[in-house]
Amino acid sequence: MSLLDQIICIIPAAGQGLRMGAAVPKQYLSIGGRVILELTLDALAACQPREMIVALNDNDEYFSGLHFDYPVRTVVGGRQRSESVLNALKTVNATEDSLVLVHDGVRPCLRFEDIKALVTVLDAHPVGGCLAVPVRETVKRVNRDDVVATLDRSQLWLAQTPQVFRFGILKQALTQFPDSTDEASAIEQLGLQPRVVQGHSDNIKITTGEDLVMAEVILKSRGRS
Repeated sequence: MSLLDQIICIIPAAGQGLRMGAAVPKQYLSIGGRVILELTLDALAACQPREMIVALNDNDEYFSGLHFDYPVRTVVGGRQRSESVLNALKTVNATEDSLVLVHDGVRPCLRFEDIKALVTVLDAHPVGGCLAVPVRETVKRVNRDDVVATLDRSQLWLAQTPQVFRFGILKQALTQFPDSTDEASAIEQLGLQPRVVQGHSDNIKITTGEDLVMAEVILKSRGRS
């Protein structure tokens, strides 16, 4: 029995993707003939997790048309990310220390080796953590259109998903801090310190048309589209 096959995967996919301006939610757009959400789930399925749960909008009319060669179940998501993840957690039979992996439905370029590295590191961590990459560009703080400061980037990282946390801690954090933008920030508000595991910058989140083009290039280079 491996670490990976004990993981519970939750994929929030209830968003409408309004910033994309497309006719369908962005998770149902296609890259190279494959739906983004299918590609994302395929990347997670490669580690053969214990369970994969997708949180969907209650008006979702697209997911039923997708096909998978592995078990996937769905729950109704919420208006906020935290609610979607909580709804999934409430359906899971797990111990307080079970590891739960949360991954954006619109990050299809995730590498198997990054999942493995993340879970391996966090298996011995009492809280959990997330993939992230160090900031390489110069970062400016701006007020309206004027630069007011240049930030020290030596301690700045860009958080990604997957984010992996202990079941009990994650449930408590999201319940207490439902407005958190990701799982790690909710954990931080409990006064805990998530661990950062370095990933790759090509694990992009698709939010714009430019991201679609970039994701297609990345996936083609790996023979996945």
